[in-house]
Amino acid sequence: MSLPATMSGVLLTGHGGPEKLVWSDTIPVPQPGPGQVLVRVAAAGINNTDINTRIGWYSSAVTTATDAVSEPAEAGGWAGALSFPRIQGGDLCGHVAATGPGTTLTEGARVTCQVNLPRPTTEAPTAFIALGSEVDGAFAEYCLCQADDLFDVTASPLSDIEIAAMPCACGTAWNLLDRAGVEAGQKVLVTGASGGVGLAAVMLASHLGAEVTGQTAPDKAHAVRAAGATATLGRSDTPPKDSFDAVIDVVGGPAWPELIRSVKPGGHYAVSGAIAGPVVTADLREIYLRDITLYGCTYQPRKVFARLVELIVAGLVRPLVSKTYPLRDIAIAQEDYMSKRYPGKLVLIP
Repeated sequence: MSLPATMSGVLLTGHGGPEKLVWSDTIPVPQPGPGQVLVRVAAAGINNTDINTRIGWYSSAVTTATDAVSEPAEAGGWAGALSFPRIQGGDLCGHVAATGPGTTLTEGARVTCQVNLPRPTTEAPTAFIALGSEVDGAFAEYCLCQADDLFDVTASPLSDIEIAAMPCACGTAWNLLDRAGVEAGQKVLVTGASGGVGLAAVMLASHLGAEVTGQTAPDKAHAVRAAGATATLGRSDTPPKDSFDAVIDVVGGPAWPELIRSVKPGGHYAVSGAIAGPVVTADLREIYLRDITLYGCTYQPRKVFARLVELIVAGLVRPLVSKTYPLRDIAIAQEDYMSKRYPGKLVLIP
């Protein structure tokens, strides 16, 4: 197909508030080289990752919850300093618009990919780059990808919007469950259970046959139960001690010690977020005397995401999308996201 010379999209011009998100109609359309594919973006989900990167939350200088950052920090990307301007957006669903030499995807195919793109080496077996952080992402009309990072989801019965809601939330949740070894019959606690990753973890753990308790605000308990939870706890409730085979955590913060105490001896705790605060207090005796295993979960092998794609293509899991917005309204969408007004996912449409 004939490609335009420029496209519309949102440029992140530096760390800071929503004013750092600048709309542009004159972004050059990237041209695919060998092994690359140009994807026309159909929909792009909103994530904590995008907001955390914008405000510089990943900097070690930041010790507060994500909604309490008062001053942007430098070197606030996943891997430290970012180059600006940057097109953010890690949640991608789109259609192949053009391909470079050495690729097998066909024009028009519907595709998606991981947010954290694995780049392991012998020296760094968990190395990755993040779509929308180290490379430009999906908050524009087109997104340039490596062909080997893409998955064909043309056959899925899910809509473009639903698929765009899944890479970060469901990919992160699936990775957490995989690392924690969650299986049928186990008891699992999920924190932040009404958010994107939390609700996905509830849905996917239930799909695996686990008995899930979701910790959430009372007004969103119905959505958590609808996703598969058999029980819910309020955000300020203390989880019962020695009760869960696995705790899946995206919250962290002051309540962290109670989460550790809620794990059964010999159980597993997996974390991939800290929206209530990244700095926690631990009594190491409650970990080593009870043989608790802790997993930090960011790197995701391609084979793990590939198993999620199988569920997507078969239509066996379906995310909750509460609202969609034109891409131009990204600041409004992120404000709604941070308000935690809606359960599940919010999605932008270019």
